[in-house]
Amino acid sequence: MTLDPESDVSDWEIEEGLPQPTDQFIQQYYQGRDALIEQEKAQRSDNSFRQSLTPLAAAACAIVSRIRAEEHQTIWTNDNVDDTEVSGINHYPGMMFSLAKQRMERSKTYQIVKRMPKGALLHAHLDGMIDSDFLVDQVLATDGMVLQASQALDTVEAREQASVTFEYKGSSRSTTSSLWSDGYHSGELVPVTEAATSFPDGGREGFKAWVVGRSTINPEESLNHHRGLDAIWENFKDCFIILGSIFRYEPIFRASLQRLFRQLRDDGIQWVDFRMAFVAKYWKEGHSEPEETQEALFQAFDEELMKYQATEEGQGWWGCRFIWTTIRTYGKKEMVEHMKQCIAIKKAFPHLVAGYDLVGQEDRGRTLADLTPELFWFKKRCMEEGVDIPFFFHAGECLGDGDETDQNLFDAVLLGTRRIGHGFSLYKHPLLIELVKQKQILIESCPISNEVLRLTSSIKSHPLPALLARGVRVALSNDDPAILGVGKNGLTHDYWQALQGWENLGLEGLGSLAENSVRYAAYWPDQSSKEWNKDVKDGKYGEGVRANRMREWTAEWNKFCQWIIMEFSEYGSDEEGPS
Repeated sequence: MTLDPESDVSDWEIEEGLPQPTDQFIQQYYQGRDALIEQEKAQRSDNSFRQSLTPLAAAACAIVSRIRAEEHQTIWTNDNVDDTEVSGINHYPGMMFSLAKQRMERSKTYQIVKRMPKGALLHAHLDGMIDSDFLVDQVLATDGMVLQASQALDTVEAREQASVTFEYKGSSRSTTSSLWSDGYHSGELVPVTEAATSFPDGGREGFKAWVVGRSTINPEESLNHHRGLDAIWENFKDCFIILGSIFRYEPIFRASLQRLFRQLRDDGIQWVDFRMAFVAKYWKEGHSEPEETQEALFQAFDEELMKYQATEEGQGWWGCRFIWTTIRTYGKKEMVEHMKQCIAIKKAFPHLVAGYDLVGQEDRGRTLADLTPELFWFKKRCMEEGVDIPFFFHAGECLGDGDETDQNLFDAVLLGTRRIGHGFSLYKHPLLIELVKQKQILIESCPISNEVLRLTSSIKSHPLPALLARGVRVALSNDDPAILGVGKNGLTHDYWQALQGWENLGLEGLGSLAENSVRYAAYWPDQSSKEWNKDVKDGKYGEGVRANRMREWTAEWNKFCQWIIMEFSEYGSDEEGPS
């Protein structure tokens, strides 16, 4: 604790015998206080990373702390509110994402975090990552695309609530009734260009805005926490249905991947473990009927990945794999059939399938305890087929405390998950926290997703700092940025929110989170549980792909720190701001 020994002592303080901060026994108290704080910090999961910082990296972290402190006084105030911002809002660092986004993106700290090497993205749903405005442009530019609705879209209410999907049907066609009139019949296919031209509220541009609005959670929806989780999840699922129906037509799928790979590389991401719910059908180019399996999708993905890595921009990019996901509301027969598909694709594309997971709203889906018989069957069938598909379970993405959903965390640990998706409610379970640490399980935390989907009101009230303080390893992820209204692919927004919201983190804490992501990525070739645990423990001091990539990331981190020192040299002196 820093004190000012030159501060004046008033006569009344002397008369009353009030102790002074410079008194020896008060100084001893402060020394004990500081020692206690440092003792607690030594238990943090990022402590070893902080202790290993080079002098150059430590200097860069101090500069970022000074810039952050300056921005708290200049950007995060109620001064200089411009006409594009929501009026009547109290601005502060770590405020709700949708309200902070505009100011965030014009800050120096945002530009710094954007430049940061972020390692691996471990929790991202591919069908929730492609920007909706890009997909709408693609669907309008692609011949043969049609859409259908569950009812006539003749009112504003119907256009907001009806089920809408897109697909490819080849030769042009016209309909006898407009989608936007009461004469439309449910399920009737309408050419997209025809629907866009005749859209009743602004024609083609209005149509584009309508589709984007139906496939994105807008700020108003994310802010209305009083409506609860179930309501926002209904909107969330609808967004996936719309985007997924566009995304799975081969020409659009391929174009989307190339754009996505470039965006991720530009954001400092070197590897991605994609998740995807392989529910909707995939349509090959020019085919008016969908494929029966997902094999063509994986073939196209494999080709596009190799195509990108062969470009000048893509050289040196580590790549990506899939964690196969099944909808957790499936009954036993559907679940087993989907598991069989996973195994078949693993055998056909072993380098692309890294693991298995279950997705969907935990509160309304089957629990891992209920799914245990099917999961044991899956492991048995994997052994029979000569493949190893480890678990990377979603668990604890809920507000419950001790209910069945919350207890998914227990089953995830017992069933041998290598990482836990979200783990939002883990902080309530001291025994599980110790088991997670012992078993070297990483938490894939998605702060902005947790806020938009109403688990927490802002980064300030997110429970992740409690896990970091208890020594749990964590990596930050973005979950579904296109649907959540982030507007850009990558991790910059989630990293920035964490930097601003948590005083104990700092740039050095962000560095530790990024290093964790590289340590825990599901690289090819596959590893047994024993090999995985050894590699994770050894880190950059080990051998093989994981260790090499951790060393490569460390080199990039040091270059990044050097860039900070050069770019923001005016913040390099202790006299210029708080450290």
